[in-house]
Amino acid sequence: MHRIYSLPFASVYPLYVTKVEKKGRTTEELDAVIEWLTGFDDAELARHIEEHTTLEDFFDDADLNPDASLITGVICGMRVEQIEDPLMQKIRYMDKLVDELARGKAMAKILRSA
Repeated sequence: MHRIYSLPFASVYPLYVTKVEKKGRTTEELDAVIEWLTGFDDAELARHIEEHTTLEDFFDDADLNPDASLITGVICGMRVEQIEDPLMQKIRYMDKLVDELARGKAMAKILRSA
């Protein structure tokens, strides 16, 4: 089991906020991206942060977007579409979306809209 699985989402979230805000994006956009991936609403996302839910439990509770498989590319030296461990793949999907947001990609493209 990877150590990252036991990390609280609440410890990762502020790092995402810092990353996107440094690049001129907003917390609202970040939340929209995470909520698109997980199916959470604002209240559920806030609850996971408040309760220090581990990343494993965070994704166990998520209803992953059916279009998540459209997320491709390299993050942390790995192609997300080739990651075999389902939980690690979900974590890297989230990392990839946050990275795309920070790089200035349009929300429609990040959210894999037609």
